[in-house]
Amino acid sequence: MNTKELERYTSAITLSDMEIFVFPELMYSLVLANIMSPIIWQWRELDCFKKLEGKSSYKKLMRLKQFIIDEFEFNLDLETWGLTSQATELKRFENFISPDDIAKSNALFGYQGDKYYFDVDIRRHFGLDKYNSDIIPYWKTETVEAMNAFRLKEGYSKAAGECVSLAALYAAAAVVVCEIPIDDIYMILTPLHSQNFIDIQDGALTNNRRLVTKTMWFNGTAISNKAQRALRNENITVVAHRSGYVHCFYKDATIDRQRYLDFCGKLDSYLTAELTLSIVANFLRFNQDYQKYFQICRDCHGQPQFLKAEVLFHYEHGSNYRIADSTFEKLLAEVSDEDFVPYQFPGRIRCDELDRFLEKKKPDLKSNEGKALLRRTIEKIIPEAEKFVHELADFVHVEPKLPSSEKNFLPTEPIEISVEQGREKIISYLQQVRRKNTTVDLAFYAYRDMESCDWIPFVKAAIERNPVSLRMAESMTIDQAYSQLEKMNNNSIYGGKRLAQPDEIVNYRTGDGLEKAFVLANVMTKKENLQDIEIIVTGSGVTIKSRNEYSFLSDKGLKKKIHISRAGDINVT
Repeated sequence: MNTKELERYTSAITLSDMEIFVFPELMYSLVLANIMSPIIWQWRELDCFKKLEGKSSYKKLMRLKQFIIDEFEFNLDLETWGLTSQATELKRFENFISPDDIAKSNALFGYQGDKYYFDVDIRRHFGLDKYNSDIIPYWKTETVEAMNAFRLKEGYSKAAGECVSLAALYAAAAVVVCEIPIDDIYMILTPLHSQNFIDIQDGALTNNRRLVTKTMWFNGTAISNKAQRALRNENITVVAHRSGYVHCFYKDATIDRQRYLDFCGKLDSYLTAELTLSIVANFLRFNQDYQKYFQICRDCHGQPQFLKAEVLFHYEHGSNYRIADSTFEKLLAEVSDEDFVPYQFPGRIRCDELDRFLEKKKPDLKSNEGKALLRRTIEKIIPEAEKFVHELADFVHVEPKLPSSEKNFLPTEPIEISVEQGREKIISYLQQVRRKNTTVDLAFYAYRDMESCDWIPFVKAAIERNPVSLRMAESMTIDQAYSQLEKMNNNSIYGGKRLAQPDEIVNYRTGDGLEKAFVLANVMTKKENLQDIEIIVTGSGVTIKSRNEYSFLSDKGLKKKIHISRAGDINVT
């Protein structure tokens, strides 16, 4: 590999958020690595999914949402994967993307897209204020194995992962467990978030552990409002699909052009609601200051009765029923008769009259004419009518800041995976096409398949980008570090001939002897930097030599000889 390719392939091993931004093909590589993982295939055999056999993919997706909520935590601990510096990362990627462009699109390098985070001071929000301004977290995206292994980490009782990890997990599980075609899954990355758009029914958006349907997107609840923040406030940096990706800064795009245009249209449809009384009610649910301008009218034995909107919203808060939907009459039945009056409240819009107006006129709030029509209708009642209309228009339609469609779309070998295929057949297919598709080839590095991959990227990543293991051994001698490793459990979090990186060993306190040897090699490169290091892997054991010699047992069945020079050059035979 040349220098640039080596950087790309080492990034497939460590998968930091920054690496995925620079090498966007890695996002789908991680999804494919998770699809190959036996862990997600084992979920299909759980009772909660077994009993859904023959049911729709949508029902399975809803069950998957609850499963992920139950089994996974959202983890944004700054130091899980250690710290790095802005200067180090900018220097590393200067041949791929300019520092100015990185600053425009990454929150830790100067980006200021989401007003919320910068109102609270992003460094303080993420706990970075205890470090100097150059220090940033080395956020890594976890494979499903690494997410699952959080159960072994002190302070955790569940699996865990950050937003990019959860997005990749959702995408893979949607294919394997829910049998949703991979062609219907689009990954959306913004500077502060990662989520998926799944083209099922009216669309569904994954959001960390949760899933947001179109109905939920417009329901006006606080949790839905939080789910909207990324698409409302941030530029979308990458859209990834089985046909490729489009990146906000790169002129070349590998995604199929028509698929990208179709996605843009489907996302626009998902983010747009027809203006109905139900949608106005959802808007008022979140924008409570406007509730005082509305009233509800009901018929009581042929006579009208009126109720203040804010009173009905108060009842709704503790009820299973909702305003202006199919359960509306049941909600009204829960209201005390004393809250109704036989006369109209002055200075309030009647919702029944507003409903008739919306059905008849159908004002389009995307247009100036539609906005003006609604404003004229309400301005005698609502003092700041123009502000109300503007905020309502913003509620019923979000304009996502997508990468331009004016790209150089390059033909790429698409990933052809069917939901009818089993795990072994999928892996066999991916092995066949990996030489023609870089994303697929990188997937085997993310999968850590050391039987079929070049070892140099793995070794380079192990000794250059694993700060947690260095911190563990900071005050130790090499002998003490070796002793500490020997005390750890000997089970690898990866099955077969797959290997964990040093920081995974240290975080989860477990690892095969070969994996522990790379922890020790990482420590040696910093503590004995004037010495060459040799690692001899014999199948059942591994010996690491520098000033002294250390041995570990291994169940991986791998055989290699690795030489790391004092200058950091790596040779593997």
